[in-house]
Amino acid sequence: MSLPTPTQNKPAANAVATDVVKPSNFLRQIIESDLANGTYASRRWGGSPGDAAHHAKGQPDPAKIRTRFPPEPNGYLHIGHAKSICLNFGLARDYGGVCHLRFDDTNPEKEDTEYVNSIIDSVKWLGFEWNGAPDAAPYQASDYFDFMYRAAEYLIEAGHAYVDEQTAEQMRVNRGDFGKPGIDSPYRTRTPAENLERFRQMRDGQHEDGAMVLRAKIDMGSPNINLRDPAIYRIRRATHHNTGDIWCIYPMYTFAHPIEDALEQITHSICTLEFEDQRPFYDWLMARLIEGGLLASPPPHQYEFARLNLTYVITSKRKLAQLVYDHKVSGWDDPRMPTIVGLRRRGYTPAALQLFAERIGVTKSDSWIDYSTLEGCLREDLELKAHRGMAVLNPVKLVLTNWDEVMGTGHLEPCSQPALPHAPRGASSGAAPEGVEPPPARQFTIGKEVWIDREDFEEVPPKGYKRLFPGNKVRLKGGYVIECTGCSKDANGQITEVLATVVPDTKSGTPGSETVKVKSAITWVGVADGVSAEVRLYDRLFLDAQPDAGGKDFIESLNPSSLKVITAIVEPSLANALPGQNFQFERHGYFVADRVDHVQGSKPVFNLAVGLKDSWGK
Repeated sequence: MSLPTPTQNKPAANAVATDVVKPSNFLRQIIESDLANGTYASRRWGGSPGDAAHHAKGQPDPAKIRTRFPPEPNGYLHIGHAKSICLNFGLARDYGGVCHLRFDDTNPEKEDTEYVNSIIDSVKWLGFEWNGAPDAAPYQASDYFDFMYRAAEYLIEAGHAYVDEQTAEQMRVNRGDFGKPGIDSPYRTRTPAENLERFRQMRDGQHEDGAMVLRAKIDMGSPNINLRDPAIYRIRRATHHNTGDIWCIYPMYTFAHPIEDALEQITHSICTLEFEDQRPFYDWLMARLIEGGLLASPPPHQYEFARLNLTYVITSKRKLAQLVYDHKVSGWDDPRMPTIVGLRRRGYTPAALQLFAERIGVTKSDSWIDYSTLEGCLREDLELKAHRGMAVLNPVKLVLTNWDEVMGTGHLEPCSQPALPHAPRGASSGAAPEGVEPPPARQFTIGKEVWIDREDFEEVPPKGYKRLFPGNKVRLKGGYVIECTGCSKDANGQITEVLATVVPDTKSGTPGSETVKVKSAITWVGVADGVSAEVRLYDRLFLDAQPDAGGKDFIESLNPSSLKVITAIVEPSLANALPGQNFQFERHGYFVADRVDHVQGSKPVFNLAVGLKDSWGK
């Protein structure tokens, strides 16, 4: 049997990557042991997912391993999914394998093509391709519904499944608990013929939703409650985004997921620890369907790792949806959200998220990762990549009172600064590597009036203050040395202008410019060519490091100051930013031109991605 996904897979690589030594973990050790022992060396690949007969006709599998990322399309992916994506795709890449992208779309009431498209876009953005080819279509569990139904009928005929007509409450009570074994259903002793007839009636829509379910017949006395005859099919009249109204019965996730893995010839089925108790049923189902000749051997094996727990973040899809639908945030892509679309809009890069996933590692024990670790990965990625620019976030005008006398009335002096002050990666000096064009220098002008940050002037300076105060000299970065002479105030005592004089022959980069020594350089933007910009200063969404732990109401720990919108003045080069382009606003932090609202050249909008220094780490 060949299932309806005809894409021919090819391995992502022909050999284990050797250029970068990856830190070992228990999953890598398992894979390396399986490769050394030839655990999956006998597998064949029929060119697409399929049953045992389909793969038996294929060639030896060119992929040394097969992993999968199988999201349910019922919401937007978050930072925890990013870890899983990097893990599964990364292992396949490093060990000459293929990673499958598969939609676990067995729950039609909660799934939507909006989420399908968002997931595809997020995986591509993170830098991965799936199913062995750049243009391959993702797999879908719903494409396997015919086989799943066939497998269910086989289990019934083999005496391994039965139709139960107890109410949901009766089944719950009779299932028992950790201290009490379950009680057999009165329908458990039906003959295979009777069960098959009832199951086909379920399929044909002859019974109401919830009237009956198909259960696996395993052991109602098992200490593992997941083996006490779990439900594997239920009646659910709902239109499916892929199959429409063909089916009115749908497989349960615990039944569908192992079958999906087996049809796709997955070798290492990697999931989070909450599925550890489900592994015995996974193995039981694989054994039964291999016995019946429906699935190929050897079967996939499930391995569990600890899910990501990140401080100041929640990852529950239900709770994230509540934030969106209660308008606590502007949407799924709000830059304060831990969704991949939110992180992307915030200014996070694929390289930063991949570095984060690698740095936190893979373990079998739960732990909390401090949010500062994620921020540190972004700083590390952007340090040598993000173009520099000057921005004044809290502007006050600085007037150079002797400018006209020294430089000429109305004169504007051209200035320039490097876009990237450090050598690009691979360069041993300030020059760009051979074959790599250095970014052009930023061009701007200085005149009689410039904007500076209010924090850079103190009429009465505190001890150790090195910036502008009456009688002190500083350098306007990329411009001239100036000496502060005082300030002007309005009737309320608010400073309206800072006053200074320019020191001649001190322009940065000119001969003799360093003869006047100063202890500080401040950033500025010329009044003549500065551009007004909307700047969104984002902070963490929650004040509590574990906002929903222990049953706490996470809404109560929302940070009322998580977003502050200001009007800043930026240098002209920043006005030409492309949406999504990252920058370092010198002395302030890393910012990104907003993907949605920024309009190049006419409406600059920047989001704070991360500050220059960690202000939250312990």
